[in-house]
This record gives sequence, structure tokens and C-alpha cells, in this order.
Amino acid sequence: MLRGGFAGRHKWFLAVLALGTALRALAMLGYRPALWFPDTYTYVVTVFRPRPDLVRPAGYSMFLKLLEPFHSFGLVTAVQHLLGLATGVLIYRVARRAPRWLATLATVPVLLDAYQVELEHLLVSDTLFMFLVVAAVALCTTARPSAVVAIGLLLAAATLTRTVGQPLIVVLAAWFVLRRRIRPAGVLLAAALVPILIYGAWFYATYQRVGLVGANGAFLYARTMSFADCAKMAPPADLKVLCDPRPPEARPPSQEYIWAKDAPLVLLPGITFTKENDDLAARFAALAIVKQPLDYAASVLTELGRAFAWGRPVYPDPEIYGYYQFPVTPPGPPGRYPAQVGAEFAKRYERGAIGTEIVEPYAGWLRAYQSVVRLPGPVLLGILLVPPLAAIARRRGRTRLADAPVWLVPWSVAVVLLVTPAAAAEFDYRYVLPAVPLACLAAALSIRPDVPKQSGSQKEFGDDIPPNVRL
Repeated sequence: MLRGGFAGRHKWFLAVLALGTALRALAMLGYRPALWFPDTYTYVVTVFRPRPDLVRPAGYSMFLKLLEPFHSFGLVTAVQHLLGLATGVLIYRVARRAPRWLATLATVPVLLDAYQVELEHLLVSDTLFMFLVVAAVALCTTARPSAVVAIGLLLAAATLTRTVGQPLIVVLAAWFVLRRRIRPAGVLLAAALVPILIYGAWFYATYQRVGLVGANGAFLYARTMSFADCAKMAPPADLKVLCDPRPPEARPPSQEYIWAKDAPLVLLPGITFTKENDDLAARFAALAIVKQPLDYAASVLTELGRAFAWGRPVYPDPEIYGYYQFPVTPPGPPGRYPAQVGAEFAKRYERGAIGTEIVEPYAGWLRAYQSVVRLPGPVLLGILLVPPLAAIARRRGRTRLADAPVWLVPWSVAVVLLVTPAAAAEFDYRYVLPAVPLACLAAALSIRPDVPKQSGSQKEFGDDIPPNVRL
């Protein structure tokens, strides 16, 4: 009876969860053992050559290392699919403070979006990153003092998986400061910064450079090349080598300025990401932003706007765009030499041949599903607008900062995850997906029924939602 009661109370969520599980089972059956992405090979190299990478932090490689004894990329994708399902459960658990139907609706994008399922099947860091961030935000909405250490550690793990996690540490610490919980904010910062500083020390010992990666300047330089005009910037002689005489509208996508063989930065002596080259690129980018602030702002808005387009136009190029589609034919072997090296390490990981076997009819069913079921950009924009509009509709002014609504946490994190890549790198479809469950959670929490405030230990973090809600 207890089980029946549980299933009856949560039947709609369990139905969505079951459908999400079935979709992921189809992915496992249709595309064996995994789908590959150019970044995958770098991650695998780091598994066998443990050292910080100049472009990507080693968090995802450590995740792969934990699973390496099983010698199965199929297991890696299975774990990533479980993380995707777990993210849906976390969203439902926290959003259950709203009506159950609304909490269930908040989980639909992460559980049923075809592109989310495809991303989980790719050997890239985004699914792990998404789970870590959602788990940190979920803990942030509890009223348990011990949670702050776990929040900090989760944010550290997220940052060492993708560097876009760095501003999230500030966002969540600011939440506790906003609620006048200074000590928890300090504990959170300490818990987050200690692992990051340890990794930074490892990075410094390897390259004699301060930081977590050695490509921040290069990526920001590439970002500014969508608008940088050397005639307006009047750069000094040593920076002129990075200029592109073509008008901005005739230039390739920003990331080509990092990877294309004829890019000005790539043509400089040494590898692209030497300290000298990265510092030079950072100086160029800073000058471009200072001299052309309005052009930079317009460029960021343009990139951000791609996340809210109704269609799904090919961007930044057909090759990258194609990695986010369930393929009809198996992808070919990697072409670039570094990826070829990574492919050899991948064979060591798998202890056998690597590649993707496409099995019909399962793959065909997924392709058909992907052609229909996805979250359109304008819907995501609408979801993001729900919390501020709901706050206005309530017309109940909050006179104290300590009364800030709990939806502000996932909403702020979602906005930062969308804006940061557009400002520091370039729009990419896979960068949008980790922000979606948080935007949905914020929308659900913003229109929950009013509940009485708690006192004492239940209101340790100033949360105005009872902490004893159970799934």
C-alpha cells in the first residue's frame, strides 16, 4: 500500500521519468558504445598522462579515470545517462515545493529533450558539469547548515570540469550574504577554493603559470574578432600581428581564430597556448573591449540571442553542428593529429577498437524523435521571464534583502551559464543545455503557493520554505 500510495502521488513524474529512461535505453541500443566529439580525445589523453591541460581542466578526465578499470566507453555513457536522470529527480525534489504538476513539468526538458539525451551520449564534460551544478543549487535551497561544505565541493568539482563554473561560486556565496548568512558564505568559499587552489598549484608546477587553464586570453581574443577593428583600436606594433584586415561581417566564426591553421594567433611562433601568445591575445582582447565597448556588447547580445532562436540554424559550422545530431552513418576517424593520438589512447581505454556502431531500428527511432522533440529557444526565453514576471504579479514588495526569493538562486545560475560563454567564447548549442533545468526550476519555484516562514534552525539560511518536504 505504501508503494501504491507513493506511485499514486507521483504518477506523472514517474511516467516522465520512465519515458526519459526509455529514451536513454534507445540511445544505448542504437549508438554503441558512445558518440565522439573532438574534445573527447584530449580528455582521454589526460587519463593516461595525468597533467593539467592548457585548454580544458582535468575534471572530466578524472571522471573517466574512475571508470577506466571497466574499460568500457559504453559504461561511461550509461553513467552519464544516469546523471541526466538524476538531474531530473533533483529538479523534481526541489520543485515539489510547487504543485506536483508544475514540478513534473519542470523536469520535462532535461528528461525528454532529444538533444539532452544526445549530449549525455557524447563523451564530453557537459552532462557531468550540469549534474554537479544542479546538485549544488538543490542543496542551496535546503535549510541544513552542513550543506554549505558540500555545495562548495560540488562547485569546485564543477569548476574543474568546466571553467565556466568559476562565477557560480561567487553567485552562490552571494546568495548566503544576501540572506545575511555570512559565516555559511565563508565556509562555502573555503570549501570551493581549497580544491581549486590545489589544482592551480598543480597547474603552476607543470607550466609555471598561474591559473586553471592557459587559454583564457586566446578564447577572449577569438571572441573579440567578431567585431575588433584595428583602425578603431590603433593597437601597438606588437599587437598588430593579431589583426584581421577583413571586415567583421566577412570573417569566420570566432573559434576559427583559435583552431584554423591560417589564424593570426596560430601562426605565431610556438604552440597557440604558450604564455607569451596567450598574454598577447589577452592584451589584444582587452584593448578591443575598451576601445569598442558598444560593439562588444552588441556582439555578446547577438551570441546570446542564438539561444532563443525558434529554429536551430547551423552554427558555428556544419561539422560542430553535426555532432549534436544523432547520426545516420558512423562518423569517420579523427583527422587532426592530436585527435589521432587521443584515439590511440582511447583504444587502450577500451582495450579494443573504438568507434560508433549504429544499430537500427533503434537509431532511426531516435533520429525521428529528435526531429520533433526539443525545447525551442523562445520557450526557454519565456521560462526565464516567468520568475521576474511572477514576482511583479504578486505585487508584494520585499523590503529587505534577506527576503530575496529562493527562485533567485537557480535563475541567477541559469543566466550566468547562458551569458558567460557568449561573453568569453562563443555560442554553442551544448552550452545552453546545462542552464535549462535550472531555468525550469526557477520558474516552478517562482509560482509556488505561499507558505509560512519558519524559525529557529529551520530557517538557518533564511529560506521561507519548509525543509521537511519529501519526495
